Amino acid sequence: MIEQYAKTLIKWRWLAILLVLVGVVLASSGARFLHFNNDYKIFFDASDKRLIAFENLQKTYTKNDNVLMGLAPKNGKVFTRETLAAIEDITERAWKTPYSLRVDSLSNYQHTESVDDDMSVANLYEEGKNLTDAELDRIKKIAVNEPLLVHRLVSEKADMAAVNITVEIPPDADVTKITPEIVKSVRDLKAYIKATYPELDVYLTGIVMMNNAFAEASQYDMSHLIPLTFFMILLMVFLLLRSFNGIVATMLVVLFAITTAMGIAGWLGMELSPPVMSAPVIILTLAVADSVHILSTWMQQMRSGIEKKAAMVESLRINFGPVFLTSVTTAIGFLSLNFSDAPPFRDLGNITAIGVTAAFLFSIILLPTLATLLPSRVKPKDASKNISLKLMTSLADWVIKNYKILLIGMSVLSILLIVLIPKNVLNDVYVEYFDERIEFRTDTDFVVKNLTGIYFVDYSLDTKEAGAISEPEVLVQIDQFTQWLRTQPEVIHVNTLSDTFKRLNRNMHGDDDSWYRLPDSRELAAQYLLLYEMSLPYGLDLNNQVDIDKKSTRLSVTLKTISTQQVLAFEKRANDWMEKNTPKIKSVGASPTIMFAHIGMTNIKSMLTGTTIALVLISLILIVALGSWRYGLLSLIPNLIPAGMAFGFWAIIDGEIGLALSVVTAMTLGIVVDDTIHFLSKYMRARREQGLSAENAIRYAFSTVGVALWVTSLALIAGFMVLSTSSFELNAGMGLLTSIVIVFALLADFLLLPPLLLKLDGWLSAGK
Repeated sequence: MIEQYAKTLIKWRWLAILLVLVGVVLASSGARFLHFNNDYKIFFDASDKRLIAFENLQKTYTKNDNVLMGLAPKNGKVFTRETLAAIEDITERAWKTPYSLRVDSLSNYQHTESVDDDMSVANLYEEGKNLTDAELDRIKKIAVNEPLLVHRLVSEKADMAAVNITVEIPPDADVTKITPEIVKSVRDLKAYIKATYPELDVYLTGIVMMNNAFAEASQYDMSHLIPLTFFMILLMVFLLLRSFNGIVATMLVVLFAITTAMGIAGWLGMELSPPVMSAPVIILTLAVADSVHILSTWMQQMRSGIEKKAAMVESLRINFGPVFLTSVTTAIGFLSLNFSDAPPFRDLGNITAIGVTAAFLFSIILLPTLATLLPSRVKPKDASKNISLKLMTSLADWVIKNYKILLIGMSVLSILLIVLIPKNVLNDVYVEYFDERIEFRTDTDFVVKNLTGIYFVDYSLDTKEAGAISEPEVLVQIDQFTQWLRTQPEVIHVNTLSDTFKRLNRNMHGDDDSWYRLPDSRELAAQYLLLYEMSLPYGLDLNNQVDIDKKSTRLSVTLKTISTQQVLAFEKRANDWMEKNTPKIKSVGASPTIMFAHIGMTNIKSMLTGTTIALVLISLILIVALGSWRYGLLSLIPNLIPAGMAFGFWAIIDGEIGLALSVVTAMTLGIVVDDTIHFLSKYMRARREQGLSAENAIRYAFSTVGVALWVTSLALIAGFMVLSTSSFELNAGMGLLTSIVIVFALLADFLLLPPLLLKLDGWLSAGK
């Protein structure tokens, strides 16, 4: 049947090429619908309870999407006339940022003080260039002793300050267009600062800049990784085939597979994101394997003296089944990513599965037609003079001779590495999703080290009663929680309404420090709050802290850049403390920090289900395809061991598994099956069709498919190693660990599978 298909295909080559081109054009036209979504929320389902909690909190108060502009004077002194004047100017200009809702800085901090038995509310300073030395000292003393400012808008050492721009993007607006608009505006402001105030170094961080970093990381990868991967693949194909038409045909198969997959993704309404942007590199890498197997057998046949059309027919007859099986199992592995809790990884799995399927179709339709149409210079060649064939034969003889030692050695190595798997810990630091090539990462690291953090947790402390935030009992509990938070090692800053009440109480008692405490009556506290709110200028009100009914208040905690485990530990510790000490206002923390911390944990549990289902499906397919449940069960050993060995090895070199690495087992399960299928299919063909002994069947498998397995494996390793150089850590870690899995898969298929076949030959033969 396959032979008849191959003959028909060769006969109607031009028609086949035309149909392929029409199909590719129709599919790839969907690419016009693709757009990049640079919102960090794409990593969460709309039904994610922590995302819902955070969005509800932002609906109650103003949003806290922001750009934080860190300003570091080269002389290390914030409180000078020049620097304070610059901050004043920058603050005024920052209000012009598109979609800006609020701008906070030292210059417009609403300082309160007692003046003639009344309370004055005014900017901390004005006209910075005209300040006297005494005024500078006074302003510095106020700022570095004000809990709402230090570690937020000014450093404790007074060597760095910040201007924080809060933006509010309309719910129905296109974030992909608005974020770059905001970023361009603040970068223009940064350029203005560097030109006007060269004594200031400027660092940009915050949620908006993080969102933009997703897009910048993807753009970097597109411009660097894909060209490098193409070069690596071309080199690998050339080293194996030494054929111009083989390279041309392979590259067309790869390009058509990528454009088809991305086009169909557009038709299906998928969005581009950093994980999805690795799909072209993965498809490119995987698509080569099909072409290499078909072309290498085709060229072997021609070297043995067979005419090129007949050689292609024979190559398709031999390889159609294994190539189909490897494509199906690889697609199943990637489709299992649909169990991921992160939508971008689901999209990555679906797009790659589409690409792998398209690559299979093009490799059995387009590749044979192009290879037989293009001129070929392959000449008959004595097999004894084929260096690569001689190397494979020598390797086969060595494996057969030492199979007992290899079986024991590989088994011991596998066990030693697998027992190390529990040494890995689930961990992520989402700021470190970006490496130092992305400006957001370096700027954020500097700001966190010298001023404040961008990790935050918000608590909406709800009293359930209108006006009850002025209740003394409530204020005491808010203050107790605040003081407890400030003792925690992860906490940099706490923005709390209780500090405002204390300050107002002191102001209303002639700025007597002994009155820096909470008001002792609800009526008095409510009056203080009303008086203060009425004195605040437009844009600097308390809407970001107090709801309209005065029944709840937002308490914001700024954290150091900490790991997933530390975030979860902090969250639990805070929840337990509130349960025990402040039950009236108990609340759960909500923020992107909390969301990212939890998704890694939930994702790995979901992927265990996905991996198990993929394993069962692949196992059933192998048993049916190989026509033997014994061979099917045997194939599981070289298919499962590589991932176990790789994660054990990962415990030695890194030891942390994050969001991206939690999908690697499912993703590589289908990939590592490829080599096993090709080796076993050749081995079984030799045993069944040619009646060879186990030893000679192994020699046959090494000689017919050994070189192709080495080249395809090296191509896969090279492709994923290129991905490991991504500026986006999720892609980089995934690429590196996948490469390690494929290395162990290659070792298992050459050094473990043949000894197993020899050792279990009697048992396997009994199952015929």
